[in-house]
Order: sequence, then structure tokens, then C-alpha cells
Amino acid sequence: MFKISFPEQAPNVLAVKLSVKGERSVRDHHPWIFSDSIDKVNKPGSTGDIAVIFRHTKNRAMGVGLYDPTSPIRIKMLHFDSGASLNKSFFEQKIKSAHVLRQPLFESNTNSYRLIFGENDGFPGLIADVYNKVLVVKLYSGIWFPFLKDILEALLHFSQCETIVLRLSRQLQKTAPAQFTEGSILYGELKSEVVQFIEHGIHFSAHVIKGHKTGYFLDHRHNRKRVGAISKGMNVLDVFSYAGGFSVHALVGGAKEVTSLDISQQALDVAKQNAQLNSFSGAYQTITGDAFDEMKRLIAEGKKYNIVVIDPPSFAKNAKEAAVARKKYSQLANLGVQLTAKKGWLILASCSSRIAAVDFFRLNTEVLKASGRNFSVEDKTYHDIDHPITFPEGAYLKCAYYKFQ
Repeated sequence: MFKISFPEQAPNVLAVKLSVKGERSVRDHHPWIFSDSIDKVNKPGSTGDIAVIFRHTKNRAMGVGLYDPTSPIRIKMLHFDSGASLNKSFFEQKIKSAHVLRQPLFESNTNSYRLIFGENDGFPGLIADVYNKVLVVKLYSGIWFPFLKDILEALLHFSQCETIVLRLSRQLQKTAPAQFTEGSILYGELKSEVVQFIEHGIHFSAHVIKGHKTGYFLDHRHNRKRVGAISKGMNVLDVFSYAGGFSVHALVGGAKEVTSLDISQQALDVAKQNAQLNSFSGAYQTITGDAFDEMKRLIAEGKKYNIVVIDPPSFAKNAKEAAVARKKYSQLANLGVQLTAKKGWLILASCSSRIAAVDFFRLNTEVLKASGRNFSVEDKTYHDIDHPITFPEGAYLKCAYYKFQ
């Protein structure tokens, strides 16, 4: 039984015709229609109204989306190539497809995953993460409120979760209907705001009410596992460690010593708590401070590590910040080279969608070559299976493994 009442008013249906550019975007199955690509709408639209896209020439439906007059992305597409009824069955089928795609994760010792990854799973502006038996749904657009009950029921069915927590973007916290509030429990009970879960056999916790995003970052799961697999007997530095994902995998993997570096003492406290959920024999320490400053200090002290992982937050939230982001990535690669011991591993990651993977890897290679050290590129990785990519802007995560001789 849900703890709130859902909107009962059905959304209006809008007939929309697009510019040539807009029609091309729909034919390419791109999920975003910007306001300047709209030629005509048959009547004024409200947030969450159903937008049926018609061809100019044949007056035939070529897709269905949701209308958002508050956003430059005026229509967020849900269906292509024909019309569609946005009913419970429609959303159930989409969620079923997303669930099937993640099947390999369910066969591992993992009970945390992203069930819905926004546009990439056909739900623009909606994220659904599972932490054990707790489902955390985060909304970035008000278009979903008219359909939320049907969607939540389907999510419960496929995830088999017992609790639903609602998280809202900062903008939605100001504009959402009164019954939808940030951090509210929509279904079931939540015994603790900190939910324990398992990632490839290793125990972690997510702060599902007040934690960043939905409480944890699931996208690096496969990279964390790999770092754990190469950490036995190693001295590891985890830069921008946040809640200690890489650090804990390294400790459980048999690292001799692990150091987590982050600017947030609160995040490091969570990292320590996550470490204590597991058994390990290595030494664990944390450093609180600006990553650039602290790495320079460690270099000055002559510190060297067998494995250095550098996984910074996004440096480029928009196109204007891309140049500065590239400079910062180069600086981090240079600092990482100086901190990595002979025959050590340097692992560099980026979550900036504005920086293409090819550019990120090129920057790293240039810095490593300029250092004069011999190295090999052992691997390049992207999104884990529960973060599928179905359109260019949906790709953001990239990671490279460099091994020094």
C-alpha cells in the first residue's frame, strides 16, 4: 500500500509537428526534442502532457514523448516509429526489458544495481536504483508525476523490493506537488537511512535519504572489482575516494595498505564504516583535503604506491567548462605518474560527458609519454551492464588501466 495519493487527472494529448531537424532527431531515435525544433503544437501544454509527434507530409505518428514547458528539452521521447498508449502495460514492458538486460548481475553475488538509467532505458529524467530490498527512485523532471503510480508498481514487481524512497532534484524540490517530498518513503518501511548491500561479495552501505544522488555510485562496480583483483600485497592510493568503493575492494582483495583521499570528511567516515563491514588484514588510512594539494604533498614526501586510482567528479558540467576540465585531467595524470611506483598501476577515470572518451585517453597518453616512463595500456573500460548507452549524450564514464615497466 502506497503512503501517498497520486494525481488522478489524466494528462492531455498534444499533436506536435517538428522542424526538419527535429524530425531527423526522432528518426534517429534521439530522446531529446529541443524547443527550437518544434514547429507547431495544437494547444498549450502542461508538464507531463503526452506529445504525439506527427510527420509533416503524411500526417502519420512517428513517436510519442512527454511535454515539459519548463525545460529547453521541451519533449522527452519515450517511443519511436509509431503512436503508443502510455498505459500501465507500456511501462511494464519497458521495465521488463531493462530488468532482463541486467540479468548477468543477478547471477553474481550482487544485490545492488541500477534498474532504470534514465533516457537509456526509455525513462528520461528518471533513475531507479536497488540497494538490497530498498528501491530509490530519483526524479529530475516533473513529467513523471502523472504516471508514477503505474511505474512504481512495475518497478516493485520486477525488483521485488519492499521499500521505495523518493529522491528529487533540487529544482523539483521547489516545484513538485505537495505529496511528493525529497527523501520520503512512498512504500513499505525503512528501518535505517543507511542500507547495507552487497557488491560482488563485498559489503557496502548507501545513505538513501541524504546521500549524494541515490546514496551511492554504482557505475564503477566492475572497475572496483578489478582493482580488488590486482591489489593483493599492494600499497594502494584511492584519490577522490568518496565512500571508499575502490579502497574497500582493495582491502578485501588483500592489499597491504590502502589510503583513501577525499575532500569530504563525512565521505571518508562512510568509507571507514564500509571497510568495517568486511574482513581484511591490511592497514587502512584516510587523508582529508584537496586532491591536487594532497597529491603534491605526497610527492614532496617521496611517497610511492603500487596502485593509484584517480576517479574525480565531473569537471565539465557544460561545454564552457570543457577546456578547464581537460587541463585538470592532465594535471591529475601527471601527479598520478609521479605517485606510481615502478611496475605499478595508474588507473585514471572520468565521468564528464562533455569530455569524449577518445579525448580523455589521448590526454592521458600524452602525459604518460611526456614523463619518459615506459608503460603499457592494459585496458579501457566504460559503463557497467546496468548503465547501458543508447544515445551519444548518455555516455560519460571511461576508465583506463596503465601499467608501468
